[in-house]
Parts: sequence; C-alpha cells; structure tokens
Amino acid sequence: MSPAKLTHSAPVLFVSDLKAAAVYYRDAMGFRVGPYYGNPEDFVILARDQMHVMLKTIPAGHVVVPRTAVSPGLWDMYFWVDDVEALYAEFVSRSAKIDYDLCDQPYGCREFGVQDLDGHDIGFGQSIATPGSVAR
Repeated sequence: MSPAKLTHSAPVLFVSDLKAAAVYYRDAMGFRVGPYYGNPEDFVILARDQMHVMLKTIPAGHVVVPRTAVSPGLWDMYFWVDDVEALYAEFVSRSAKIDYDLCDQPYGCREFGVQDLDGHDIGFGQSIATPGSVAR
C-alpha cells in the first residue's frame, strides 16, 4: 500500500482588517475571495490557480507581527511559479507593493517579493538551473 500523499497546502496569516486584506489580495495579486466566515466575519479563504491562503482577523488588543520583523528577509509565504517574469509584470500592472524586484538567488530561484497591507512578505520564485542549487 502506498503512503498517503499531501495534495495542497494553505498558509494562514493573521490580518488586522479582513475585508481590506482580501480586497488587496484580489486586486493586487489576482486571488479569488471565497465566502467570509464567522459572526462577526473573521475568516476567509483566498485562491489562485491551485494555491490557497487563509486570512484570519487578529483578536482585539493583538498586533500582526510579520516574520521579517523577527528574522529580516524571511517570508511569511513563498510560492513557486512557472513564469516569474510574467507574474512580476502582472503584479506591477496591478500596483502590488513590490518588496524587492526580480533577482536571481544563489539557492537557484529567480524571484521577487510583495508585501501585503499588514507587512507580510510574500515571495514568488521560479527554479533556475545553477550549479549546486537546491531549488524546488
């Protein structure tokens, strides 16, 4: 019998304003916004292609702390893509907040980064052939 396989993943991010965050992901990065859940509404699942992101409103009295605030340069999410140049051009045309421009990394990815309204860093990269690279 073959072992069970993981088929998808969905990172969860805390946000300060759920609806504003969802609109940003839709308008700046092309995600579809699913139904809102909770009373009051405090959770939503976004989707683009086969990728999903879950957003959850933080409770009152708490603050969102992006990972880069704890470890500079660390993303909150990272997506591998099949055409990073086309995605970069799309995001620029959508006025996404580009955190860092297209660049080739020593770990074998051509990538760029975007920030959301709460300062989460989101990386988008494409594997490139480089000697000794460990890219996906």
